[in-house]
Amino acid sequence: MKKHTISILVENHFGAFDRVATMFSGKGFNIRSISIGETEIEEISRMTVVTEGDDKIIDQIVKQLNRLIDTIKVVDLTGSPHIERELALIKVSVPKGSMEEIKNINDIFRGNIVDITGRSMTLEITGPPDKIDAAINLLSAFGIKEIARSGIVALKRGEQIKIKKEKNLTT
Repeated sequence: MKKHTISILVENHFGAFDRVATMFSGKGFNIRSISIGETEIEEISRMTVVTEGDDKIIDQIVKQLNRLIDTIKVVDLTGSPHIERELALIKVSVPKGSMEEIKNINDIFRGNIVDITGRSMTLEITGPPDKIDAAINLLSAFGIKEIARSGIVALKRGEQIKIKKEKNLTT
């Protein structure tokens, strides 16, 4: 099954997120990652959902999402040029004598050290999911204590997706 990144513009109303999550769980679709935030238009939020399935399943997901009451626009970004980013906080053990090596790995991935103690270091790394995975793979040699990942946010490359206010946003 192929991974798909779906961008969903929804009215910024109570329950919009819940309806999307309920649609996925009710139909038995898996959500690998989900993130939501406001857009340039105050009353509209963008959800980025990463799921998986064949073309038939993804087509069904897109159709079901379009039927939801708060949905304005649904775009499967997978087949088009788009930008994906994710943020990860990675708390890693710092064995004696390894601090410089961990700092070097952090620098290679252009990360930030956001917390440090005598026993651990927390790194903030932002980028495409495969960059995050590569950093985690290298840091695992030191002993990873915790990881928190934001989930993917994505935008179509080039011109912005036009938002048609076909639905009444004042309800």
